[in-house]
Amino acid sequence: MGAPLPAPPGRAEPRAAGTAFGGAANGPVEWVLPEEAPVSLVYNGRPFGVMLASPSDLEDFGLGFSLAERIIARPAEMESIEVTQGEQGFVLSMRILSERAALVAGRRRALDARSGCGLCGIESLDAFHAALPNVVAPDLAPEAILRAFADFRAHQPMRARDRSVHGAAWCGRDGVFKLVREDVGRHSALDKLIGAMARDGHDPRDGFALLSSRCGFELVQKAAAVGIGFLACVSAPTSLALDKARACGMGLACATRDGGLVRLTP
Repeated sequence: MGAPLPAPPGRAEPRAAGTAFGGAANGPVEWVLPEEAPVSLVYNGRPFGVMLASPSDLEDFGLGFSLAERIIARPAEMESIEVTQGEQGFVLSMRILSERAALVAGRRRALDARSGCGLCGIESLDAFHAALPNVVAPDLAPEAILRAFADFRAHQPMRARDRSVHGAAWCGRDGVFKLVREDVGRHSALDKLIGAMARDGHDPRDGFALLSSRCGFELVQKAAAVGIGFLACVSAPTSLALDKARACGMGLACATRDGGLVRLTP
């Protein structure tokens, strides 16, 4: 599989030794593995839940998760984020405005350490079916989206090493990459991207998010919560994701196997 790229600064790369059969190489091999660790989310000293995530860009993850899950309404309501590592995992200690913290204390969550958590502890069907905020889909040329699809792998350094993580990118209307974040979970990758966008001041109406996964309802939900108006995904959306995107005005496109794309909304 060739020489792996170096690990991110400050962390050792997890690896696994094995034996290859029947492919391009036969014999002993060493694979770089995707990192996955429990991350405890703590708001104003109160534990909120635990997620599994790749332990990179965790400050972006904390801010993006808080915005996407409507724990805070604006980046300015996040007063501080501190990341600490212990024997059992990572702790994201976040301090938010006191009135927001009071709302968080009343919410029950079911974040039981899953990187693939879809609904993240929604308590009732009424909450699930609540209308998403309306967004405005930007007018994008198909060529811009195709350009981003074609260049996506070149902007995913973690994937180049372990071939297993998801990517979420923010692209301008011309398809040029502005930001990329990666994680073992597609939801966490988008959370990290949302946090990075908020930190850097990117306008969620002036471009599109590119995702290396199918488009599930929860990705539409997170994007709509922060005003992202267009998602371009490698795989097709679920029927529920498409229904929700149409209802809130979000643009959706997915890649085709022959190198093209299909635009499904608006």
